Amino acid sequence: MQQFNVRVYGILINEQKQVLVSDEYIRGSYITKFPGGGLEFGEGTRDCLAREFMEEMHLPVNVGDHLYTTDFFQLSAFNPGHQIISIYYYAHALSNISVPLRSTPFEFDSEQLAVYNETGETETFRFIDFNEFSSESVTLPIDKVVADLIKLQG
Repeated sequence: MQQFNVRVYGILINEQKQVLVSDEYIRGSYITKFPGGGLEFGEGTRDCLAREFMEEMHLPVNVGDHLYTTDFFQLSAFNPGHQIISIYYYAHALSNISVPLRSTPFEFDSEQLAVYNETGETETFRFIDFNEFSSESVTLPIDKVVADLIKLQG
């Protein structure tokens, strides 16, 4: 059955002008993407993003301006019966980040690998300096479009 899968992502740029990304290991695939996730029934997109930051990073955020909504057809990388619609907002941290931040991609600790063995998914977070950030920094096609927009807006 063909379905729509709505995803909501946050663009968090810190005071040092670094972009937050999530390095994820999902069902044997390494993916670098923006923090966020799936919209749940009965939830607004801004509420979804705030929930995702709390679930993934224990980080309260202020969801800011809308940046982009997918305007082309994108099939899900994980479910060929789903069309992905992604919505991106700027996000601003309301407290210090308490989860470990990594300096290299896919630097998972033993606890994160144990989660992967249990669920088939794990993630870690890192910042990329704005000067080094580009569409090549992220994996997913829609994220690449958004990365180019972020660079254009400077």
